Amino acid sequence: MPTTWRDAYGKDEVLQRIRPEHTTDFLNNPHKGTATFQRFNGDPLNEVLRWDLVGKDQPWVAPPDADKMESEGVQDWDMPHHADLHNDRYPPTRIAYCRWAWCLLEPQQGKLRFDIIDRALDRAAQRGQTLALRTQPQVAHYECPRWYWDLGAKHDPAASNPLWRVADHNDPLYLEHWGNHIRALGDHYDGHPNLESFDVAYGGGCGETGGNADCLTARRLVQIYIDSFPTTQLLTMLGTEGCSYAARQPDLKAGWRADCFGDVHTDGGSAVPNGLNWNHMNDMYPTALAECGVTDAWRTAPTVFESCWTVDYWHKHGWDIDWIIEQGLKYHISSFMPKSAYMPDEWMDKIMSFSQRMGYWLHLQQMILPLQARAGDLCTMTAVIDNKGVAPIYRPYAFALHFSQGKTHKVVRMREDIRHWMPGLSYISEAYRFPAGLSPGEAKVSCAIVDNADKPIVRLAIKARDTDGWHPLTSMDVLS
Repeated sequence: MPTTWRDAYGKDEVLQRIRPEHTTDFLNNPHKGTATFQRFNGDPLNEVLRWDLVGKDQPWVAPPDADKMESEGVQDWDMPHHADLHNDRYPPTRIAYCRWAWCLLEPQQGKLRFDIIDRALDRAAQRGQTLALRTQPQVAHYECPRWYWDLGAKHDPAASNPLWRVADHNDPLYLEHWGNHIRALGDHYDGHPNLESFDVAYGGGCGETGGNADCLTARRLVQIYIDSFPTTQLLTMLGTEGCSYAARQPDLKAGWRADCFGDVHTDGGSAVPNGLNWNHMNDMYPTALAECGVTDAWRTAPTVFESCWTVDYWHKHGWDIDWIIEQGLKYHISSFMPKSAYMPDEWMDKIMSFSQRMGYWLHLQQMILPLQARAGDLCTMTAVIDNKGVAPIYRPYAFALHFSQGKTHKVVRMREDIRHWMPGLSYISEAYRFPAGLSPGEAKVSCAIVDNADKPIVRLAIKARDTDGWHPLTSMDVLS
């Protein structure tokens, strides 16, 4: 029987294979999965967005306060929350999504309420989340700021009415002042470590459709976002000219975002047979991907969906949740925002599985290392990474080996670009210098994906994991 870890190997062996045990436990990893909406981890769910059944002849309507919730971002900063940041009827999440109307963030010309966004960024960090952000030119009952109209700005007569003015996006004043709004936000927040992404929401209701902006105006507006946020991940709105323009920029890695995920409504409205009508899942997404040129954008930037209505709305309509989920995975979804509305108990396991499969889901299938080395030796590490998810990771984190003896710890960062680990198997072969500072004898070896401070940040689908986030693998003998 072996008495030391090395005794299991023959005396002539020089290499070892490591095949860590896989886990199917839910991994609440950053930059992926189900997002909260105008809320943070542990906050009460958005009961106002339930779209309740109210009567036989008026079956599904949103309560009036739903528009307010869509417009004003976080309503109650000090609401009671679960101390363990858990909600029984919502998946654990590492992304919070908030959006505010322009008039709320810039009530006076040139004087932005940075404090609102700063507080959201801080609150997200406290709850273990990054913040995805949008500012909206107009939404629900919020017009553009009063000061903007006082400048003599034009409205879009086709979208306006006597009680509601919608900006003419082709007005030079809109290009100037909405542009200044985005530039100010970029100056203040681009590259913020806790800013997950910024929506390129340049026109239309909620900033989602592009409004009446012609092609030239749309391109100019989107270029402002590109110039203002050279570091932060941008998400364009699928189906807009702005999305198409961003996709054509050779050095830009913009993701895309689409609303109304899950919409498979079947009412033909007496115009076509029920079940053969237009809806988002069957018509909008496949067409817009091709027309906007973003079919393969997922390889370098995230795909994000927002639910149509809520998941419970789908459930009450009897829609096929399995089909909806599989369609989402075909688009290589990284994040899903279902409005912080509760999940039906019958579907909670399916939504949890959906969250697990979104984005990256990385397992170390095999690694080969030397059995021994001296300080400064040129060693080779080979590995097979199994990405069981549907997309790569988009952050430039590093795969690292960790060598330890008691209180002595040495981290070796690999040069491998983990953003290239596409769904399926990836092979790595990399030479590295064995670290100095270890004593002769056994050194424990573990691995992790680490941030710039060499701290584990992403959990691999490996069963073994220590309290610092490293995955124990094996040992190596340190030679004198």
